Amino acid sequence: MNTNSNSYTIIYASVMVIIVAFLLAFVSSSLKATQDKNVQLDTKKQILAALNIKNVEDADAEYKKYVKGDMLMNVDGTLTENTGDFATNYEKEAKEQQRLHVFVCEVDGQTKYVFPVYGAGLWGSIWGYVALNEDKDTVYGTYFSHASETPGLGAEIATDHFQNEFVGKKTLENGSITLGVVKNGKVEKPEYQVDGISGGTITSVGVDAMLKACLGSYMSFLTK
Repeated sequence: MNTNSNSYTIIYASVMVIIVAFLLAFVSSSLKATQDKNVQLDTKKQILAALNIKNVEDADAEYKKYVKGDMLMNVDGTLTENTGDFATNYEKEAKEQQRLHVFVCEVDGQTKYVFPVYGAGLWGSIWGYVALNEDKDTVYGTYFSHASETPGLGAEIATDHFQNEFVGKKTLENGSITLGVVKNGKVEKPEYQVDGISGGTITSVGVDAMLKACLGSYMSFLTK
Protein backbone atom coordinates (compact mmCIF):
# COMPACT_ATOMS: atom_id res chain seq x y z
CA MET A 1 0.00 0.00 0.00
CA ASN A 2 1.43 3.36 -1.04
CA THR A 3 0.97 5.68 1.97
CA ASN A 4 2.31 8.71 0.11
CA SER A 5 -0.15 8.14 -2.73
CA ASN A 6 -3.07 7.88 -0.31
CA SER A 7 -2.00 11.03 1.51
CA TYR A 8 -1.72 12.90 -1.78
CA THR A 9 -5.24 11.79 -2.76
CA ILE A 10 -6.71 12.92 0.57
CA ILE A 11 -4.93 16.28 0.44
CA TYR A 12 -5.91 16.81 -3.21
CA ALA A 13 -9.57 15.99 -2.49
CA SER A 14 -9.61 18.28 0.55
CA VAL A 15 -8.13 21.17 -1.42
CA MET A 16 -10.66 20.67 -4.22
CA VAL A 17 -13.54 20.67 -1.74
CA ILE A 18 -12.29 23.93 -0.25
CA ILE A 19 -11.88 25.51 -3.69
CA VAL A 20 -15.35 24.42 -4.85
CA ALA A 21 -16.93 25.64 -1.59
CA PHE A 22 -15.19 29.00 -2.02
CA LEU A 23 -16.36 29.31 -5.63
CA LEU A 24 -19.93 28.44 -4.69
CA ALA A 25 -19.91 30.98 -1.86
CA PHE A 26 -18.48 33.62 -4.22
CA VAL A 27 -21.11 32.96 -6.90
CA SER A 28 -23.90 32.99 -4.32
CA SER A 29 -22.66 36.28 -2.88
CA SER A 30 -22.31 37.78 -6.35
CA LEU A 31 -25.86 36.83 -7.30
CA LYS A 32 -27.49 37.91 -4.02
CA ALA A 33 -27.98 41.52 -5.07
CA THR A 34 -29.66 40.41 -8.30
CA GLN A 35 -31.81 37.87 -6.47
CA ASP A 36 -32.90 40.44 -3.88
CA LYS A 37 -33.78 42.91 -6.64
CA ASN A 38 -35.87 40.28 -8.43
CA VAL A 39 -37.77 39.51 -5.20
CA GLN A 40 -38.46 43.22 -4.73
CA LEU A 41 -39.73 43.56 -8.30
CA ASP A 42 -41.99 40.54 -7.88
CA THR A 43 -43.38 41.95 -4.63
CA LYS A 44 -44.12 45.26 -6.33
CA LYS A 45 -45.91 43.41 -9.15
CA GLN A 46 -48.07 41.63 -6.57
CA ILE A 47 -48.99 44.91 -4.88
CA LEU A 48 -49.87 46.38 -8.27
CA ALA A 49 -51.94 43.29 -9.12
CA ALA A 50 -54.14 43.98 -6.07
CA LEU A 51 -54.79 47.38 -7.70
CA ASN A 52 -55.86 45.53 -10.88
CA ILE A 53 -52.66 46.64 -12.63
CA LYS A 54 -51.22 43.46 -14.11
CA ASN A 55 -48.67 42.22 -16.65
CA VAL A 56 -46.46 45.26 -16.13
CA GLU A 57 -43.07 45.39 -17.85
CA ASP A 58 -41.41 47.98 -15.64
CA ALA A 59 -42.52 47.21 -12.08
CA ASP A 60 -40.37 49.95 -10.54
CA ALA A 61 -41.86 52.65 -12.76
CA GLU A 62 -45.45 51.47 -12.31
CA TYR A 63 -44.99 51.13 -8.56
CA LYS A 64 -43.72 54.70 -8.32
CA LYS A 65 -46.63 55.86 -10.46
CA TYR A 66 -49.38 54.35 -8.32
CA VAL A 67 -47.91 53.80 -4.84
CA LYS A 68 -47.58 57.14 -3.10
CA GLY A 69 -46.42 55.84 0.26
CA ASP A 70 -45.13 52.72 2.00
CA MET A 71 -46.49 53.50 5.44
CA LEU A 72 -46.35 51.88 8.87
CA MET A 73 -49.40 51.83 11.12
CA ASN A 74 -49.03 53.21 14.62
CA VAL A 75 -50.98 51.82 17.60
CA ASP A 76 -53.50 54.66 17.37
CA GLY A 77 -54.21 53.97 13.70
CA THR A 78 -52.18 56.85 12.30
CA LEU A 79 -49.63 56.21 9.57
CA THR A 80 -45.92 57.01 9.51
CA GLU A 81 -43.71 56.74 6.44
CA ASN A 82 -41.46 53.69 6.29
CA THR A 83 -37.93 55.09 6.20
CA GLY A 84 -36.31 51.66 6.16
CA ASP A 85 -35.62 49.34 3.25
CA PHE A 86 -38.41 48.07 1.03
CA ALA A 87 -39.68 44.90 2.71
CA THR A 88 -40.70 41.69 0.96
CA ASN A 89 -41.64 39.42 3.90
CA TYR A 90 -44.58 41.10 5.62
CA GLU A 91 -45.33 38.19 7.92
CA LYS A 92 -41.82 38.53 9.34
CA GLU A 93 -42.22 42.31 9.49
CA ALA A 94 -45.38 41.96 11.56
CA LYS A 95 -44.40 39.08 13.83
CA GLU A 96 -40.74 39.87 14.46
CA GLN A 97 -40.58 43.64 14.00
CA GLN A 98 -44.16 44.61 14.93
CA ARG A 99 -44.33 46.59 11.69
CA LEU A 100 -47.68 46.67 9.87
CA HIS A 101 -47.36 48.09 6.37
CA VAL A 102 -50.07 50.04 4.56
CA PHE A 103 -49.47 51.05 0.96
CA VAL A 104 -51.22 54.32 0.18
CA CYS A 105 -51.96 54.43 -3.54
CA GLU A 106 -53.68 56.59 -6.10
CA VAL A 107 -55.55 55.18 -9.09
CA ASP A 108 -57.39 57.53 -11.46
CA GLY A 109 -57.21 60.25 -8.85
CA GLN A 110 -58.75 58.10 -6.12
CA THR A 111 -57.02 56.90 -2.95
CA LYS A 112 -56.62 53.16 -2.40
CA TYR A 113 -55.09 51.32 0.54
CA VAL A 114 -53.24 48.02 0.05
CA PHE A 115 -52.70 45.60 2.95
CA PRO A 116 -50.41 42.53 2.97
CA VAL A 117 -52.07 39.29 4.12
CA TYR A 118 -50.47 35.92 4.87
CA GLY A 119 -51.51 32.56 6.25
CA ALA A 120 -51.51 28.81 5.68
CA GLY A 121 -53.27 26.67 3.09
CA LEU A 122 -53.47 22.90 2.83
CA TRP A 123 -49.84 22.20 1.92
CA GLY A 124 -47.99 25.40 2.70
CA SER A 125 -47.94 29.15 2.91
CA ILE A 126 -50.48 31.39 1.22
CA TRP A 127 -50.24 35.16 0.94
CA GLY A 128 -51.46 38.16 -0.94
CA TYR A 129 -52.67 41.75 -0.85
CA VAL A 130 -56.06 43.37 -0.42
CA ALA A 131 -56.78 46.82 -1.85
CA LEU A 132 -59.57 48.86 -0.28
CA ASN A 133 -61.18 52.04 -1.53
CA GLU A 134 -60.79 55.34 0.31
CA ASP A 135 -63.72 54.37 2.56
CA LYS A 136 -61.41 51.68 4.03
CA ASP A 137 -64.27 49.23 3.64
CA THR A 138 -65.02 48.39 0.01
CA VAL A 139 -62.68 45.98 -1.77
CA TYR A 140 -61.10 47.45 -4.89
CA GLY A 141 -59.00 44.42 -5.77
CA THR A 142 -57.11 41.43 -4.42
CA TYR A 143 -54.10 39.29 -5.21
CA PHE A 144 -53.48 35.84 -3.73
CA SER A 145 -50.71 33.32 -4.26
CA HIS A 146 -49.43 30.11 -2.69
CA ALA A 147 -46.36 27.97 -2.21
CA SER A 148 -47.69 24.48 -2.96
CA GLU A 149 -51.49 24.19 -3.17
CA THR A 150 -53.03 21.51 -5.39
CA PRO A 151 -53.42 22.48 -9.08
CA GLY A 152 -57.07 22.73 -10.06
CA LEU A 153 -58.15 22.82 -6.41
CA GLY A 154 -56.55 25.02 -3.74
CA ALA A 155 -54.26 26.60 -6.32
CA GLU A 156 -57.33 28.30 -7.78
CA ILE A 157 -56.88 31.09 -5.22
CA ALA A 158 -54.25 32.47 -7.60
CA THR A 159 -56.70 32.81 -10.51
CA ASP A 160 -58.39 36.00 -11.66
CA HIS A 161 -61.75 34.25 -11.41
CA PHE A 162 -61.43 33.70 -7.67
CA GLN A 163 -59.78 37.02 -6.92
CA ASN A 164 -62.34 39.03 -8.89
CA GLU A 165 -65.11 37.62 -6.69
CA PHE A 166 -63.93 39.95 -3.91
CA VAL A 167 -64.26 43.18 -5.86
CA GLY A 168 -67.01 45.37 -4.41
CA LYS A 169 -67.38 43.31 -1.22
CA LYS A 170 -67.51 45.07 2.13
CA THR A 171 -64.88 44.42 4.80
CA LEU A 172 -66.37 45.62 8.08
CA GLU A 173 -69.64 44.81 9.82
CA ASN A 174 -70.35 46.21 13.28
CA GLY A 175 -66.69 46.94 13.87
CA SER A 176 -65.31 43.53 12.96
CA ILE A 177 -63.84 41.92 9.83
CA THR A 178 -66.62 40.07 8.02
CA LEU A 179 -65.00 39.87 4.57
CA GLY A 180 -64.25 36.23 3.97
CA VAL A 181 -64.69 32.91 2.22
CA VAL A 182 -67.37 30.33 3.02
CA LYS A 183 -68.01 26.82 1.81
CA ASN A 184 -69.02 26.74 -1.83
CA GLY A 185 -72.74 27.40 -2.14
CA LYS A 186 -73.12 28.52 1.49
CA VAL A 187 -72.91 32.30 1.09
CA GLU A 188 -75.34 33.93 3.52
CA LYS A 189 -73.96 37.47 3.39
CA PRO A 190 -73.22 38.19 -0.28
CA GLU A 191 -72.19 41.73 0.58
CA TYR A 192 -69.23 40.32 2.54
CA GLN A 193 -68.66 36.71 1.51
CA VAL A 194 -67.44 34.81 -1.54
CA ASP A 195 -67.83 31.15 -2.43
CA GLY A 196 -64.99 28.87 -1.48
CA ILE A 197 -63.26 26.71 -4.06
CA SER A 198 -65.01 23.45 -4.81
CA GLY A 199 -62.64 20.68 -3.72
CA GLY A 200 -60.32 23.18 -2.08
CA THR A 201 -62.07 23.54 1.27
CA ILE A 202 -59.00 23.68 3.48
CA THR A 203 -57.30 26.28 1.29
CA SER A 204 -60.52 28.31 1.24
CA VAL A 205 -60.68 28.16 5.03
CA GLY A 206 -57.06 29.29 5.07
CA VAL A 207 -57.87 32.34 2.94
CA ASP A 208 -60.81 33.20 5.19
CA ALA A 209 -58.65 32.94 8.33
CA MET A 210 -55.88 34.92 6.65
CA LEU A 211 -58.20 37.80 5.76
CA LYS A 212 -59.77 38.00 9.20
CA ALA A 213 -56.49 37.74 11.11
CA CYS A 214 -54.39 40.06 8.99
CA LEU A 215 -56.99 42.72 8.24
CA GLY A 216 -58.04 42.49 11.87
CA SER A 217 -54.56 43.73 12.81
CA TYR A 218 -55.41 47.01 11.08
CA MET A 219 -58.65 47.71 12.94
CA SER A 220 -57.36 50.92 14.54
CA PHE A 221 -56.67 52.28 11.04
CA LEU A 222 -59.76 50.88 9.33
CA THR A 223 -62.09 52.32 11.93
CA LYS A 224 -60.28 55.64 12.37
